[in-house]
Amino acid sequence: MRGIRLLPAFLTVGGWTLASRLFGFLRDVLIAGTLGSSAVAEAFLVAFTLPNMFRRFFAEGAFNMAFVPMFSKKLEAGKDAEEFASDALSGLAMILILLTLVAQLFMPWMVMLLASGFAGDERFGLAVGYGVVVFPYILFISLAALLSGVLNAAGRFALAAAAPVFLNLILISAILMSRRYGWDTGWALSWSVPVAGIVQLALVWWGAEKIGLRIRPRLPQITPDLKRLAIIAAPAALAGGVVQVNLVVGRQVASYFDGAVAWLNYADRLYQLPLGVVGIAVGVVLLPDLSRRLQADDVPGSRWAANRAAEFSLALTLPAAVALVVVATPLVSTLYERGAFSADDTVKTAIAVAIYGVGLPAFVLQKVLSPLYFAREDTKHPFYFALVAMLVNVVLAVGLAPVIGYTAAAVGTSLAGWINTGLLWWNARGMGDAARIDDELRRRAPRLALASLLMGGLLLAVARLLAPWLADAVLRYPALLILVAAGMAGYAAFAIALGGLDRAALATALRRRKG
Repeated sequence: MRGIRLLPAFLTVGGWTLASRLFGFLRDVLIAGTLGSSAVAEAFLVAFTLPNMFRRFFAEGAFNMAFVPMFSKKLEAGKDAEEFASDALSGLAMILILLTLVAQLFMPWMVMLLASGFAGDERFGLAVGYGVVVFPYILFISLAALLSGVLNAAGRFALAAAAPVFLNLILISAILMSRRYGWDTGWALSWSVPVAGIVQLALVWWGAEKIGLRIRPRLPQITPDLKRLAIIAAPAALAGGVVQVNLVVGRQVASYFDGAVAWLNYADRLYQLPLGVVGIAVGVVLLPDLSRRLQADDVPGSRWAANRAAEFSLALTLPAAVALVVVATPLVSTLYERGAFSADDTVKTAIAVAIYGVGLPAFVLQKVLSPLYFAREDTKHPFYFALVAMLVNVVLAVGLAPVIGYTAAAVGTSLAGWINTGLLWWNARGMGDAARIDDELRRRAPRLALASLLMGGLLLAVARLLAPWLADAVLRYPALLILVAAGMAGYAAFAIALGGLDRAALATALRRRKG
């Protein structure tokens, strides 16, 4: 029964995340076709990065990594869960309101911190203006993330996973309306971001009310639980800061190469699709599940959940990583190359996609390994490991930039990801049976890897056969569909034949989810 419950939860979150990422692709396709790698595009992308940087602290990042295990355990034990959530919401809101006000005053310096290469040209002024409008999004999305954590801890995953779809729908509407009515696209996109945050917050708040969890803002109070929350969240916040240093380094390197901020952003969107669908699904479901199991002293259940999460992650991530490496150019060309996005933009973006693809399994496995620490309220070790990874990223990105240009940022990101994952795994071996690899994962993982490599060979062969179609402005769309379908079918066949996937167990779980 445990597997039947866990896999449908992964699929529910993953399905909604996939929908959000697909709409995100449509959004980026429209931005690429409308703005290409222009000054307006780069300025908006940097401005939009600013609230999303801090989002790692307060939304899906440090705060929630500390809040969700504590709330889950209180919910499991029936101890003042609503009071704790209300206090956490109020404290978080106060911090975010102050942060937003300070950010408005120091926006030029924040843009310089992220993209000093913009200084002296039109991108700087645009990024500052867009940033002032966009930054309040951090308040709404962080409060929405806290309420999403409440829903997830209660086992209600669908609504919280569906909320991000609205961000992309609203941004898409802004682009289409700016085209229709002649609005300035950069400003239309900027104003739509905080509107989307308000919509997402309203949706998850309604969802919490619907299941009887009444979370109410109040005057912030320093309670013992909030003190403990702050103590646990502090190292996670520092780890989040390390992640943001990596992002700043990448953006700074890119800002000194014309068009590179846009190329890396479009590449990031491609590898974020499988990372979001798999990684977010696993992280969202696994953290509250492990927290409840540890609260109940269920060590075998904890080990089973962590291993099945790793198996699910590898089954979907390994083939995605191989595909991003071997057919990056057809993917980028078909999805982005139109309007202001040129063939040269395709080449530059595809190179970054392939490099990010190498690091994709590492980024997803971090989502499996990190909950092993966070569920135990251990946020210190992930911080130490993230610090090591940050140093590696800085050395590689800055040191290699004069040699390989903007791709140094992608190389640093991918290699640092693998180092961070390796450290998380190595240290987790000392956590006891709950964190150990079981026989089933040990048997399936190499078979999934082999099936992915075989699929990669199949994709190369099919891409060569379809080369004339992929080069045609009209036929490239059905050609890409054929390529993707061939890869999926081939991988499924190879994985089942090699014993990497259990067809009967998957069918049972899917039937249970449908029911």
